[in-house]
Amino acid sequence: MGGAAAWEAAGMVQTSDAEIRRRVFADLDRMRADTDGSLSWEQLLGYALDGQPMPLIDRSRGIRNPRQLDATLAVVSSPAGPYPDREILPGVWEYAFRSGSAAGDNTKLVAAASLGVEIVLFRKLRPKVYLPIYPVLVSAVDMDRGLVILALSELASIDTANPSSVERAWAEAVTTRRVHQPAFRAMVLRAYETQCTVCAFRHAELLDAAHIVSDKDEHGDAVVTNGMAMCKIHHAAYDKNFMGVTPDYEIRINHALLDEVDGPMLQHGLKDMHKQTIIVPRRASERPDKDRLALRFDEFLNA
Repeated sequence: MGGAAAWEAAGMVQTSDAEIRRRVFADLDRMRADTDGSLSWEQLLGYALDGQPMPLIDRSRGIRNPRQLDATLAVVSSPAGPYPDREILPGVWEYAFRSGSAAGDNTKLVAAASLGVEIVLFRKLRPKVYLPIYPVLVSAVDMDRGLVILALSELASIDTANPSSVERAWAEAVTTRRVHQPAFRAMVLRAYETQCTVCAFRHAELLDAAHIVSDKDEHGDAVVTNGMAMCKIHHAAYDKNFMGVTPDYEIRINHALLDEVDGPMLQHGLKDMHKQTIIVPRRASERPDKDRLALRFDEFLNA
């Protein structure tokens, strides 16, 4: 039983496939608004629409096919999973069929391609923590290899086999904004338990993941150890070298600011932080890399 019939069987108002997906995307927007951008396994399993349970992930499968829909709603990709999923171009992924033929769970995944509907890609960041990426299109099906091609909706028309330099540059820009930056922010804010490393401010919507070494630098890869969670005022101060962090995790404020006399924001927000110690993640493996901090602190000293 699929589509409208499933809704009627549940005693619910008939809702179109497109409307269901629109509402799911809107609910994901709301669920992420006050968080680091990631969602938990429990949140996704507990999702309901119109008071009726409609989990966004499956307990044991990587493809989520709600009975209310005629095509797949979401898929899960895990770096440590059993399937050879891989990014073949920024924002474009190969996603393997669930083991077996194109039948079963894979039927609705193939249908998502033919119907042109948008789905969600849940990227697993760590056990039971996922980054939702949407809208994503199933842009092609390769029956011979047993996989589909998933693409960010803006990139679905790119020739993935032979992209031009302009297409690749566009794909990289879109993917950085839609995937890499949100994933980096989610991982960093999770590590810092959603608080500013400088002042312990805890409102996620006003927190950023600050790069220690710029992402434009060869050492500036988007890993937790190259980031620190900061509120927007301290992130701006760090980026502009009004504030630095030593390799020993101590805060330093630019001497010009220390000598300046201004209002309470300067005094309590910055000057009082001088020589304080930052808050670091509980896990040693997620703490700021001291070599990167040293590189960045030299830049602060020379500013």
